[in-house]
Amino acid sequence: MASMEENFPRGGTQKKPSEGKAPRQPIEQDNLFDTPYEEGSQKRKRIQEDKGKQKKFKAEKKEAIKANAKDFELLTVEALSEGMLLLGCVKESNDFELMVSLPNGLTGFVQVTHICDAYSKMLNEQVATEELLEDLNSLSDLYPPGMLVRCSVTSMGKTMDGHQSIKLSINPKDVNKALNTTALRSGMLLSGLVSSVEDHGYLIDIGVSGAKAFLPLQKSQSYIKSANKGAELKIGQYLNCLIEEVKNNGRIVRLSISQSEVAAAIATEEQNWTLSNLLPGLVVKAQVQKVTPYGIALSFLSSFTGIVDFMHLDPKKAGNYSQSQTIKACILSVHPTSKAVRLTLRQVFLQPGSVLGQLASSRIGMVVGESVVKSFHAKTGAIFELDDGTLAFARLKHLSDTKKSFKPGTFKTGSKHRCRIIDYSLMDELALLSLKRRIIAAPFLRYQDICPGHVVEGKVLALKPLGMQVKVTDHIRGLVPHLHLADVLLKKPEKKYSVGREVKCRVLISNPEEKKLILTLKKTLVTSKFPVLTSYKAAKPGLITHGFIVCAREFGCIVKFYNDVKGLVPKSELSSEPIPSPEKVFYKGQVVKVIVLKCEPEQEKLLLSFKLMSRPVSEDRGEQIPKKNREMVDVKVLRKKDNGLKVSILSDNVSAHLPTMHLSDHVVNCKLLYHWLQEGDILHRVMCLSDKGGHITLCRKPALISAVQEEQVVRSFSEIQPGMQLAGYVRNIMSYGVFVEFPFGLAGLAPKAAMSDKFVTDTKDHFVVGQTVVANVTSMDEEKQRILLCLKLSEVGSEDPDTESFSLLSQCFEEMKEIRGIMSRRNHSKVAQNLCGLIPGQKLELVVQEVRGNGSAFFIGSRVAGLTVTATRYHVGGWEFLSWPYFFVFHRHWVGYTMLSNCFLMENSQHPAVVQHVAEEFAIASLVKTGQLTAIPVASHFNDTFRFDSEKLKVGQAVSVTLKTMLMGDHGVLLAVQGPAKKRALIRSRKESETVEEGVAAVRHSLCLGDVVKGTVKSVRPTYVTVAIDDKLTGSIHTSQILDDVPIGTFPTSRLKAGQKVTARVIGGRDMKTHRYLPITHPHFTQSIPELSIRPSDLKGDGSTALSPEGDNPSERLRPYKAGQTVTCFVKKYNTIKTWLEVEITPEIRGRVLQLLLSLNPKVLKHPEKSFKNGQALSATVTGTDASETNLCLSLTGVHSLVEGTITLGTITKVTPHVGLTIALPFGKIGKASIFHLSDSFAEQPLENFSIGKLVSIEHSVAVRIFLLPPLSSRTNPKSKNKVEDPEITCVEDVREGQLVRGYVKSVKQLGQETKHAEAPRLQVSSGFTWDEGLNALEVPVSNRKEESSDSEEEDDAQKKQTKKEQEQEKQRVEKELSKLEAALMDPNRQPQTADDFDRLVLSNPSSSILWLQYMAFHLQATEIEKARVVAERALKTISFREEQEKLNVWVALLNLENMYGTEETLMKVFERAVQYNEPLKVFQHLADIYASSEKYQQADDLYNTMLKRFRQEKSVWLKYATFLLKRGQVEATHRLLERALKGLPDKEHVDVISKFAQLEFHFGDPEHAKAIFESTLSSYPKRTDVWSIYIDMMIKHGSQKEVRDIFERVIHLSLAAKRMKFFFKRYLDYEKKYGTSETIQAVKVAALEYVESKSSLAES
Repeated sequence: MASMEENFPRGGTQKKPSEGKAPRQPIEQDNLFDTPYEEGSQKRKRIQEDKGKQKKFKAEKKEAIKANAKDFELLTVEALSEGMLLLGCVKESNDFELMVSLPNGLTGFVQVTHICDAYSKMLNEQVATEELLEDLNSLSDLYPPGMLVRCSVTSMGKTMDGHQSIKLSINPKDVNKALNTTALRSGMLLSGLVSSVEDHGYLIDIGVSGAKAFLPLQKSQSYIKSANKGAELKIGQYLNCLIEEVKNNGRIVRLSISQSEVAAAIATEEQNWTLSNLLPGLVVKAQVQKVTPYGIALSFLSSFTGIVDFMHLDPKKAGNYSQSQTIKACILSVHPTSKAVRLTLRQVFLQPGSVLGQLASSRIGMVVGESVVKSFHAKTGAIFELDDGTLAFARLKHLSDTKKSFKPGTFKTGSKHRCRIIDYSLMDELALLSLKRRIIAAPFLRYQDICPGHVVEGKVLALKPLGMQVKVTDHIRGLVPHLHLADVLLKKPEKKYSVGREVKCRVLISNPEEKKLILTLKKTLVTSKFPVLTSYKAAKPGLITHGFIVCAREFGCIVKFYNDVKGLVPKSELSSEPIPSPEKVFYKGQVVKVIVLKCEPEQEKLLLSFKLMSRPVSEDRGEQIPKKNREMVDVKVLRKKDNGLKVSILSDNVSAHLPTMHLSDHVVNCKLLYHWLQEGDILHRVMCLSDKGGHITLCRKPALISAVQEEQVVRSFSEIQPGMQLAGYVRNIMSYGVFVEFPFGLAGLAPKAAMSDKFVTDTKDHFVVGQTVVANVTSMDEEKQRILLCLKLSEVGSEDPDTESFSLLSQCFEEMKEIRGIMSRRNHSKVAQNLCGLIPGQKLELVVQEVRGNGSAFFIGSRVAGLTVTATRYHVGGWEFLSWPYFFVFHRHWVGYTMLSNCFLMENSQHPAVVQHVAEEFAIASLVKTGQLTAIPVASHFNDTFRFDSEKLKVGQAVSVTLKTMLMGDHGVLLAVQGPAKKRALIRSRKESETVEEGVAAVRHSLCLGDVVKGTVKSVRPTYVTVAIDDKLTGSIHTSQILDDVPIGTFPTSRLKAGQKVTARVIGGRDMKTHRYLPITHPHFTQSIPELSIRPSDLKGDGSTALSPEGDNPSERLRPYKAGQTVTCFVKKYNTIKTWLEVEITPEIRGRVLQLLLSLNPKVLKHPEKSFKNGQALSATVTGTDASETNLCLSLTGVHSLVEGTITLGTITKVTPHVGLTIALPFGKIGKASIFHLSDSFAEQPLENFSIGKLVSIEHSVAVRIFLLPPLSSRTNPKSKNKVEDPEITCVEDVREGQLVRGYVKSVKQLGQETKHAEAPRLQVSSGFTWDEGLNALEVPVSNRKEESSDSEEEDDAQKKQTKKEQEQEKQRVEKELSKLEAALMDPNRQPQTADDFDRLVLSNPSSSILWLQYMAFHLQATEIEKARVVAERALKTISFREEQEKLNVWVALLNLENMYGTEETLMKVFERAVQYNEPLKVFQHLADIYASSEKYQQADDLYNTMLKRFRQEKSVWLKYATFLLKRGQVEATHRLLERALKGLPDKEHVDVISKFAQLEFHFGDPEHAKAIFESTLSSYPKRTDVWSIYIDMMIKHGSQKEVRDIFERVIHLSLAAKRMKFFFKRYLDYEKKYGTSETIQAVKVAALEYVESKSSLAES
């Protein structure tokens, strides 16, 4: 029951078992050292026997000893707490903090803001004024090392590395906060800090509120002279103050700091000290209560008790303490809650104000070979005696490398150990040791151990704007400035350096006092072999070293070295050639090699030069280098190295280095030469490539040598021009490109994209380091001295590739001849002699030694002793071995054979050949007609190094070769190049077993057409299913071969499941390489994938069904399909680039459905990929074949040709004002629609709703003129019941008297206006008739008529002659016109045309914002901005104050207006007014939307940040900002915003906000991250059904069917209310009915039934 209570508490507060009682311990502090077992002995029962009593007494005695040991444990970080008072000693002081040594080896830190209030105030003034204050002294001036200070613990924290950090304060307000004015007594010794300097003394801050402490000048003179070196006291200076006099109940206190008085001060009972205000540093008289091996217990001030640990016993009196002895002690610490007091008996602390001594800095870091254990304490550590007799202490964690390896038995008294002094504890006067091997072996322990020029290794900690932080050791950090991250300035260092990466740096500056370490990562400086220049005294004339440029000006360059040493390179010493503008040639941070010309150490002046070659090298450099770069020399091999040969230049007897990869242009020959060259061999025509620091590098590459001799090189950066082609070699290969170096030391980068014409996956696949390449210069950066190169064959390839490749082949064979010559000189090697005697084409008589199962044979013979001689099964020829003993040698190291004959051939003649052997640099082929062997190059250029597997030459491949030599010569083969027709066919022998080349992973089988096989479904794809027929053979079932009758819209492949057993019939085969279907004429398709069918009709039949019945020609296969025929097809994919739907009819017949033929619904065509799922069955109409006659063209609308009455979709390609539309139709046709056929009803602007690219529904007419009507119009939708307002007029008979017709003005003539109605004849309308029903429009024709009649005399006469009857008729007609006009004005559907119209409308409905906005828009169309503003202001005054939304609409319109036509200032004025008169949040949101829609993203971002500060509790603001960020693609910023939102919003909103963010991620961001957010939320809130429901909705839209089913399965297994479970089961069932099969629907029903049964059974139980 107790355990139940513990695991499932019933509520309320509970007392913790052990921890809660801990604070009670201090109350019994006075009796802490009494024997705890006495009370127990009194309670014993007297019935127990004496023996039992003794046993129990001994056990309790042991427990008491353990308790004593625990009481005297040393102070640890864990034992400290906030408010604890400690006596400390200043260890180090810098600008911002003090490092304070605490008792028992602890260390704390006092920040500059925790000194005193007066000092902090001065700091704030200095920061505010940004000027240095004279009265403000640095901490290092005020606090010398060794000063004792009283501290208070302010906080306990952890550093970035996880180490504990103790924050302290010496502010008297914190240290003396327990004191008040009434507690102050004369004779008390307090800590105080100078707060101000007065005329007659100093005001001292003692931290007691209400008390004003004053230090008279005369009381401070002795201290100033002796301790302060005669200087006045400064604000913030720490003092030990003795209270001399207390006045006015402690309000005025007079102090003294006389050293003699302070040193003699003792705390007495008269001073009325209590446990609550007891201070560290007080000296008291105490009596020894108890002595133990771990320390002693004291009583002092009559009623207080404290302890002294073994580290603070007086070393001279240790072991001489006795009970009741009276001694002097100093308080070290006071715990704030337990009131536990620790004291010290060391003499230096018994005189307050004294300064502690320090250990010599040379001793710290020293390794002591033998330190003797003086005493071992199991809980704390061990005391050691060092080699000089001093004592030292090692904490428990420093006694072994790990806790597991710690063995207490090894630290017996007198045992010796190897250790290292890691620190010195001032408070304990003990050196601190470590026995950890890692620390003993560490090269650096402190900043003092690291000197400038040292190479150190570290790990990247962080990348910051100033540079990169590097962790050298656990306690040493360094900074690599941004300038020193690489030899060149890095724009994005985070791409090169990641946190945690190990780096090798060199120390530039080391400042141990400030703990600053400046490092460099410049590779040239780190790896430099030159002397390190760290002082001006070391700069001797003639010294050559590396430095870096910090400044380049017109007078020259300033070069900096280590330890801030810098010198000047004058303009005259920059180069042998004059440089007019050094700032353009050199850049800041550039590493340079300099020679010292002159140095004046006293003035710190250093004169340098860049001109090294023209000056004599100093004698201490060793051998002089008489040879200039790029000279040709002969060399002698001295010895082999790992990466090359060490050689001696014969003419000068100077040693040099010849790298392996520089022995030849051919990589294979480089390795062969290196293998066979030996000491003493002479190499001719070797070029001196470079001389860096006396290290000469040679080169023997013919391409580089010829480039130098022909002057096709560049000697300086200024000579390089874009477009130049240069020969060089690969210096380094990186993941992002290849670095190429040229003669004379220049280098450039060929980026990954410019390395090859082929796609580069891995740069190491294309080139090797040291390989010869030809590069094309594409661009240069003069400031950074960077060159970008291109290695593509299309850019650097020769115009005559045959000549280029032949020269490479000739050079390769010449070098092989040279290698054979070297091998022939190896008399001691019989193998070398035999091997060099063999050349390709040579006849040998050999004996068969062994025949392998794969058909290859091994041979032996006297001429090939020691060699492995093989012939593959291709080269055996099918003859008996004994009767054909003569074979050809193909290659020296890999030897093969064949039987051929010789014949005379012509140069440059082309011949068919068969590849017999492929080497790295060339291939051996045999001519088909003559059988002679020819060598053809594998590469056509130095840069032609990479080939895909399909491009590589293979044994048995047929090639066309062009002979270049007719004589075999010393090579044994003819040299040739590949001809233009490089066929990839394989020459196969007659044996069926040898029809395929070696290495092709082909599965042989014996299946034929019509065979019935059984297999297991391996995988199901939308359009096919793979079936495992046996372990190795896999077949394929196309989706069309599953059912005889496929229901339209279903997915046939979904009927099969992985692992299902099926019986199928073989109907054909698909070629494994080309994936083409094999025709019926190829019944033996042993190397193809069997194509299967499981259609019932095929399984019941005789197996006569087969693919491609008309042969392999695609056009023949498509012939049976005729236009208008209906077929069932299956969706493969929608091609978004070509905008057509790709479908499959049968395995070998594919089709395409153009976009306009996908559907008659324009909504479907907007997102076709959503409407058509892969594998879905569709019914399509054949319209023909495509241009290539390989695919059928289909239609899903039923339209296969355009005839009269056909309804189809078209795309608007052109909009012609007043005329109509030009429309692209299916089948490549173009049509036109006039404005009369755009709609059933009249519209004033008929083309307004039509734009280019819009899809429209059309009806086709015979004359390819189009009646274009909306989808619901009377023509395209005859069944529509919409009322036709304007009936179609096709002839005069269609017009009835009194009928109201509307049309468009076609032309205006003198007689009147003519209107046009479709193709009908002109309608004669009475004069003055107009379509515009406005008053002004009506008046115009009347007045025009009068003007026209006045111009014509005849018409005037006619008018005069009018009879009375005619005049009466005219009057009636005018009245009718006026009545019509009045009726039109009363028409509610009439649109206003003038400002007066709008004024009438707003008068009738003054609170309608829509009318006011239309009025504004009317003015804006006429670009009358100011009038629109006036209308807006009128609206704001007119609209009723109760209509808040209407007013807000006008404000938003006004904001829009100012955003588009006004300035930022006018917009802000309107915005401020809008915020005052409306709900602020709505106005903010509207303005943000305006900014976003007008693409003012920065203003929108700033506004959203303002909103987050002002409306941080509104979740809508967070969501709108997230939407804004996601729409702009700022996914990471959205993730950070979510974290901020969760901090700012209340907890109850968190789930909702997280859910909304996830939904936004689904719509605009990363769906995977959205899923992760939902999963995380649901793991915390599994019963939030609303979140589950949203998650399901999102996954149905964006996820796969499997993922959706997985979520449904999880939901239906939750423990929820029955009502909610019913909801989810219903949703699951609806989903399966829509997307699933009958099996999945049944599975859901079964799951629901199981759930109901489980609930009912639970209810019954």
